[in-house]
Amino acid sequence: MTKTALIVIDVQRGFESPTLGRRNNPDCETNVRALLDGWLDAGQPVVLVRHDSVSPDSVLAPGQPGNAFKPELDGVRPDLLVPKSVHSAFHGEVDLHAWLTRHGIRDLVVCGIQTNRCVETTSRVGGDLGYRVRVALDATHTFDEQAPDGTVVTAEEFTRATATNLHGHFAEVTTTAAVLAALQGAGS
Repeated sequence: MTKTALIVIDVQRGFESPTLGRRNNPDCETNVRALLDGWLDAGQPVVLVRHDSVSPDSVLAPGQPGNAFKPELDGVRPDLLVPKSVHSAFHGEVDLHAWLTRHGIRDLVVCGIQTNRCVETTSRVGGDLGYRVRVALDATHTFDEQAPDGTVVTAEEFTRATATNLHGHFAEVTTTAAVLAALQGAGS
């Protein structure tokens, strides 16, 4: 069976802050947990990524309650933890690319928060580095934001744009169910 790493990005309590506004995909965390359970059952490598903000006022700053992982990650002992303060997990405090290379891993499944920021950036860098990247889009979520012209870009619009940016260029955009079906098929 080919080793495929599950990269779970920034599933942290700080993203529950009401100051971030309306989010999409209320099933994100349930789907992340389903992926984790599938990976753990299959004995495949799990990488947890944690955003450690350098801004002391951030809900994601180390030492803040929001820096902790959400309960859906309780009990998960990752093969690798990547703390980072930028968007890409490949530019964290741990050299993810070197770790993946050392373990002979060329296939990645990416999920987590935020769809159009850290998930997209990590997937783009992974694709550029030659990894086969699949993004379980329904295991991601993001937030509405105000555009420079004052209009609101919805979380759904960001998600659609991310899927378009990634699919066929940097990654395959897929679903949790499809990823789990492929995982189960590879194990039989």
